[in-house]
Amino acid sequence: MKENWAEVCALVKTYNGVDASQTNAFFSRLQPQAMSEGFLMLTADNEFIKGWIERHYLELIKKALYDIFSVPFTVIVEVDPTQTPQPMAAADAGDAEPRSQEPSLEGTENRRRNPEVEERISSYEPQPASTRAMATRDYDNSGDEDLKSQLDKRFPVNAYAHDDEDDQYDNPTSTLTFENYVIGDSNRMAYSMAVSVAEMPGGTPLNPLFIYGKSGLGKTHLMRAIQNYIKETQPWLRTVYVDSAELLSEYTAASAAHDKEKASFKNFKTRYEQADVLLIDDIQYFQGKKQTLEIVFQIFNKLTDQGKQIVLSADRAPKNIDIDERYHSRFNQGGTIDIQPPEIETKLGIVKSFINEYKRNEGLEHLRIPEPVQMYIAENSSSNIRELKSAVTKVIYQALFFKQPDMSVSDVRALLENHFSSGSAKNLSVEDIQNEVCTFFKVNRADMIGPKRARSIVYPRQVAIYLCRQMLDLPFNDIGKKFNRDHSTAMHSVTTVEDMMKKSREVQEEIEALKQIIREL
Repeated sequence: MKENWAEVCALVKTYNGVDASQTNAFFSRLQPQAMSEGFLMLTADNEFIKGWIERHYLELIKKALYDIFSVPFTVIVEVDPTQTPQPMAAADAGDAEPRSQEPSLEGTENRRRNPEVEERISSYEPQPASTRAMATRDYDNSGDEDLKSQLDKRFPVNAYAHDDEDDQYDNPTSTLTFENYVIGDSNRMAYSMAVSVAEMPGGTPLNPLFIYGKSGLGKTHLMRAIQNYIKETQPWLRTVYVDSAELLSEYTAASAAHDKEKASFKNFKTRYEQADVLLIDDIQYFQGKKQTLEIVFQIFNKLTDQGKQIVLSADRAPKNIDIDERYHSRFNQGGTIDIQPPEIETKLGIVKSFINEYKRNEGLEHLRIPEPVQMYIAENSSSNIRELKSAVTKVIYQALFFKQPDMSVSDVRALLENHFSSGSAKNLSVEDIQNEVCTFFKVNRADMIGPKRARSIVYPRQVAIYLCRQMLDLPFNDIGKKFNRDHSTAMHSVTTVEDMMKKSREVQEEIEALKQIIREL
């Protein structure tokens, strides 16, 4: 059974439009429990994963099963909260004994109809309509009218609607969700923490959750995804998302009369103090705003004392924000995680995801952006995802409105000549990069391109090779020649620096500082 499931997983990842890294992330949260001819039961560790799999992967799993076994399959996903995520490699037959030695459809039907089902129904907490759909889906075709009647009583369709007045602050208007967030090594942990908070706001040690990283890496996407997910699955909770600039403006307006008994000031505090989930974006802008910080701190303490969830974001770690030490300690008391610059694979995944999203939204299934063009955009864009998506948009419009469906890399290079902040520049050369790196690290250029292998020379050389690959439109072989090395050494240097950047914030900052210096030449 587990060998069959591993084969299904591998086949699904080969289908068009499937992101392999995202599939790995979600399929690692599934375990096969029962399998017979034409039937497969899987378990997920929570309702979020179950719902996601049913919405996005169920038909693909059925297709893979049919392609392998040549018979149509019924696939059921249940929730097993005791289950822990397993790495994809664990889907080998020898790793663990399957829970059911003789899986059968009959056993599954018995599970659905036994008295425990009624007990589960009676213990459900109120859920939104979308959750009601999940809860009833497996029973709707069972023919058991008594069960369906009980579910209808427990999940009245309109029981959890908000008044318009209640929604004025907490109604998400963003399309940023967990579903369209592209997962890679650079953001996997932050994504996992955000999902945990969204599933159980205030119920995990991640309170507050503090997400930090450079502009354009996806912090706001995760915060909006948390807000949207809670709104969909737990609509009785009041979620408030606010940018620090907006909060500062509100506070300034509310306290303009210096009268803290004034109704406007009370309304300002009430909005935030009545939140069940409060998300504040870009809090580094509170530096130097002592009065605003004090009010935010009061709200922060009140909400966390009540077990309410706080999520914060900034462009730097708490310790690097110039605020009072007491704020540092409180911001760090929950979960603190950074989002690192995306690697090439993640950027390529974002490019593909954005193109597919555009095709779906605009009904342009015929739209095709050549693979080499997609790779060119991923390789030449900076770590800023907004810049990446802007480049894709520009290429899409060129393809559609100027009727260039088969654009070459040369066409796109000309189109995006002045687009990328870290892309190729007209007059930038390998020698320019070498000279700036030598100046930055205080090494001699002759040593950099010479045979010396001292650490003080090797590291600047590797950085220079990495920057040449990132900022110039040159193959590894050409870069290697400029350093008196072969292409494999150039490739190794780039990989080494990328690994160091994942592990060291200091290396990231050095690279970004050098890029900025070189861009200003």
